[in-house]
Amino acid sequence: MNTSGEIELKDLRGKVVLLDFWTFCCINCMHILPDLKYLEQKYPKELIVIGVHSAKFDNEKETENIRRAALRYEIEHPIVNDAEMKVWRSFGVRAWPTIALIDAEGYFCGTDSGEGHRELLDEVVGRVVAYHRAKGTLDETPVKFDLERNHVKPGALRFPGKVLADEASNRLFITDSNHNRIVVTTLDGKLLDVIGSGTTGAADGDYKSASFFRPQGTELVGEKLYVADTENHLLRVVDLAAKKVTTLAGTGVQAQFRANGGALRKTALNSPWALSHVDGTLYVAMAGPHQLWAHKLGADSIVVFAGSGREDILDGPLDESAFAQPSGIASDGKALYVADSEGSSIRRVGLDSKSGVSTVVGTSELRGGRLFVFGDRDGKGLLQPKEPGNPEEVAGPLLQHPLDVAVHNGTVFIADSYNHKIKKLDVAKREVKTLVGTGKAGASLSPAQLSEPAGVSATKSNLFIADTNNHRICVVDLKSGTMTELKIDGLQPPPTPKEVDVAGDAKGVIDVAPQSLAAGDKLTFEVRLKLPEGYKLNKLDNVRYKLEASGEQSLIAPDQLKTRKAADEKDNVATFTIPLAKQSGDAKLSLAVSFSYCRDGVGGVCKLNTTRWNVPVKVAADGKASSIKLEAVAE
Repeated sequence: MNTSGEIELKDLRGKVVLLDFWTFCCINCMHILPDLKYLEQKYPKELIVIGVHSAKFDNEKETENIRRAALRYEIEHPIVNDAEMKVWRSFGVRAWPTIALIDAEGYFCGTDSGEGHRELLDEVVGRVVAYHRAKGTLDETPVKFDLERNHVKPGALRFPGKVLADEASNRLFITDSNHNRIVVTTLDGKLLDVIGSGTTGAADGDYKSASFFRPQGTELVGEKLYVADTENHLLRVVDLAAKKVTTLAGTGVQAQFRANGGALRKTALNSPWALSHVDGTLYVAMAGPHQLWAHKLGADSIVVFAGSGREDILDGPLDESAFAQPSGIASDGKALYVADSEGSSIRRVGLDSKSGVSTVVGTSELRGGRLFVFGDRDGKGLLQPKEPGNPEEVAGPLLQHPLDVAVHNGTVFIADSYNHKIKKLDVAKREVKTLVGTGKAGASLSPAQLSEPAGVSATKSNLFIADTNNHRICVVDLKSGTMTELKIDGLQPPPTPKEVDVAGDAKGVIDVAPQSLAAGDKLTFEVRLKLPEGYKLNKLDNVRYKLEASGEQSLIAPDQLKTRKAADEKDNVATFTIPLAKQSGDAKLSLAVSFSYCRDGVGGVCKLNTTRWNVPVKVAADGKASSIKLEAVAE
């Protein structure tokens, strides 16, 4: 994924290579993605990061699901599907995430596991780069990959993570996670408001200027909407009456170690994922440290409510129990129900200090491997070994990485995300049944199909579903069991961010002799692209150009300048035409042409070339040439 073909060792020669062993369910793997992006931006010509996806869950072994995860997390480096764990075993990896470093000559340097090691990785990569630069073995030619995002069309919603239905006010709050905003509609889909600019950020302010970073769960208390601003590691508050967004808790920096809480704005948080309000207290499913936190509304502090911080499925007193990446939380007023995703379990947490934590669906009764027992099976009771001492064979209902829960009239609705289903738990009977979903990812409404649904919210008659990978909201009629898609008329995606200008990668500027062209209403450029032997032009990428003018000139209109555009290309010749504002005149032009080229065959590592020229141009009646001919030589 994220390449135009296979990558071989010879493609990587001269580059420092960092292998990221990850699995897309893993919160720790998500946490190091900003570190990898930091390194990619700091060493853009020297370092190549390759993600090695070695799956934990069965659902994660499917290439299409990994592709969607790459889009959801906006990963910009190549990814290999290591479904059989062959690469994992060859490097002796034992934990997610693990980083392996290979130097510019192909020698293995070592590994590092866990998160929070940006400074160490930066120092090691910097030393390896400096060594090979001094030795002359470092290839600093820029590279370009064929990213999956280039093959998807924008839509109104982008990986919606959670949904909150409020029947009393006839409002639906949709967390449009990858558009970094909250969409507010009526329960039948009439667009009411959009909260957030759609850009990545943590700005407070009115709806148009406020920003979020992949928010997840929300909770409504009166006319205040609380938001788990997950990748900002913040809790935000939306005043729905004043239409203002403020920050409630967090520093904006991820907490790296187990914390006990403290002052709201001085305590770092770690991936708050879901929220639930009961009797004046806001409960937070804090996925990063595997805990539940609590904030009494109006107080100036936030504290740990349950969970030791150990990643496991352990019942017991609040402070001794263990969770595994809690990602959904809801209440019946007597207890909290938690979707404990990495343990494929549903937990019950008493609201008083004596009740403690228990498991209602899942693996707490197994002696070992509690985080690795999952599946898709309806049934009653807790998982139990079929044979004493044999945890491999279990009896009872099975889930696969559930991400949310909703409670209504004694029923807990479960977003059984990696089974692509919604299930319902009868709390009194401890019985789990499938409500909708076939077990296979899909987008059909009849039969009802879902793709990694991550959010659920119930009203008296309907269940609203954030059908995350299908970029839609679905509604299940709880009486008939039929599923429909909620259409939101008038909702548009945020403006697409401007493409990064790569013209600055050019090694130097070529001064071209003055060009004399015949008078006319256009200026044509023909640029021959000369490639090294054994390479071909990357046909999946456009040849792009950017034209600028220095000094005063009236030959070319300003709107034709300083904008990157795609050129036509045939037989390795890029052609483009610039409309002229006048049929004669002169100008001092600067031209940059960028293109990518790959090894013959199915090479997946494409190099990037940018060539720049200074081109003095005169257009007059006595001019001879009909076009400007240039040559861009790639190394």
